[in-house]
Amino acid sequence: MKRNFVRIIVAVVVVLGIAQFFRPERTNPNSDSQISLRAQNDVPPEVLSLLDRACFDCHSNDTRWPWYSNITPVNYALANHVSDGRKHLNFSLWGTMRPGMQRGALEEITDEVREGRMPLKSYLLLHPEATLTDDDVMLLSDWATMKRTELPE
Repeated sequence: MKRNFVRIIVAVVVVLGIAQFFRPERTNPNSDSQISLRAQNDVPPEVLSLLDRACFDCHSNDTRWPWYSNITPVNYALANHVSDGRKHLNFSLWGTMRPGMQRGALEEITDEVREGRMPLKSYLLLHPEATLTDDDVMLLSDWATMKRTELPE
């Protein structure tokens, strides 16, 4: 029995070792910084700081890939989260979105943070600094609501 356990452990270690040579693509696609939300003159610095702390890693092309993103199979999960996040909302491409899409994104931002669905709990486990306080949620919600009303119909 002990011999089988050792064989299983050795097999798992060998498989994980080999798996390190097969990695997903971790990209930060090039994009025009002039179309990023960061380039908007009307975004208050405290909102940008909050978005940078809690949102941009998954919702922009400026992802900070942490050390553990080099470890398979964790890297597959992270690459998938980032890809999915960018598909839903990519602040690096904000200026390419039509006003109606921006309004929808701003409404979704408000709903997601008020309901506590964003940032993801799995992200917060390793990034506790991204936790949104009640004041953070209010700041982000108020900004998104105000910004939504300023957009043309």
